[in-house]
Amino acid sequence: MGLFNFFTSDIAIDLGTANTLIIHNDKIVVDEPSIIALDRRTNKVLAVGREAQQMHEKTHENIKTIRPLKDGVIADFTAAEMMIRGLIKMIDKGKKRLFQPSYRMVVCIPSGITEVEKRAVKDSCEHADAREVWMIQEPMAAAIGIGIDVEQPIGTMVVDIGGGTTEIAVIALSGIVCDQSIRVAGDVFNKDILDHMRRQHNLLIGERSAEKIKIEVGAVLTELDNPPADFDIRGRDLMTGIPKVIKVTYQEIAIALDKSVSKIEEAVLKALEIAPPELSADIYDNGIHLIGGGALLRGLDKRLAAKTKLPIHIAEDPLRAVVRGTGAAVKNIEAFRNVLLS
Repeated sequence: MGLFNFFTSDIAIDLGTANTLIIHNDKIVVDEPSIIALDRRTNKVLAVGREAQQMHEKTHENIKTIRPLKDGVIADFTAAEMMIRGLIKMIDKGKKRLFQPSYRMVVCIPSGITEVEKRAVKDSCEHADAREVWMIQEPMAAAIGIGIDVEQPIGTMVVDIGGGTTEIAVIALSGIVCDQSIRVAGDVFNKDILDHMRRQHNLLIGERSAEKIKIEVGAVLTELDNPPADFDIRGRDLMTGIPKVIKVTYQEIAIALDKSVSKIEEAVLKALEIAPPELSADIYDNGIHLIGGGALLRGLDKRLAAKTKLPIHIAEDPLRAVVRGTGAAVKNIEAFRNVLLS
């Protein structure tokens, strides 16, 4: 067994639109943005993850930054493969190995993914030195990650608001009974903020600045018990072309995000509507579990609670719930065989 471990390594990957996390030996060893920087002339990888993120929207004509995943699935096959390779290399950073181990991987996929998209994920991982690739649906991984026993005949509802997709699923007996997957999530929120700044303030900002606003003053209610302080944002004035700075309040952002959050509310209601009655009774008792980066939007739990009249629980570490569940699955593949897809 020891020799087998020497040549093979188990890793769990949460391949997200915005961030990719990797668990190796029960530890989160990689937590980086899903982005890669390439040299246009040689197609050589210049940077992966956080380093590439710092170059994003600041490059000259010889460098391009690519986000290989769009709406939760692989949009650029070659870049995705290079990015996965680069992130896996980070696991052994600073360690010298005589042999490069082959990996047994468990990778997260959105629940609304097509067979072609599934194949793309599997191929990308296999090209990045995976000996064996298993896949797990994100809501299922999230439920395992927040400590729910998914094998029980008890209905659990999970709402995972990621970077590219919002996954809503009712889980019981190691399976997804009904689900809704909509492509309204973190990236759409950023776009809403970007458009709002252009319309209301004649201010042109980049994706990174929109993301910063979302983190600092992102909210979905105009009345909060514990409001964040106003945030200064810099951009280019569309009228004069000169850089300028303005103050952004959380109320403004709540108005900007209103339409997109309404779409998420509708999807949650639709999932509740199609859930079998016995599972609906369980959800009434257990409430809805919110995970993913979107769960950190201020006031989202209150807004969903008002809409559904159900208790809403925000996971302890919403950004890492999915990768923790994937880590539990890779550690005990036999026990979780029912929830894994090959």
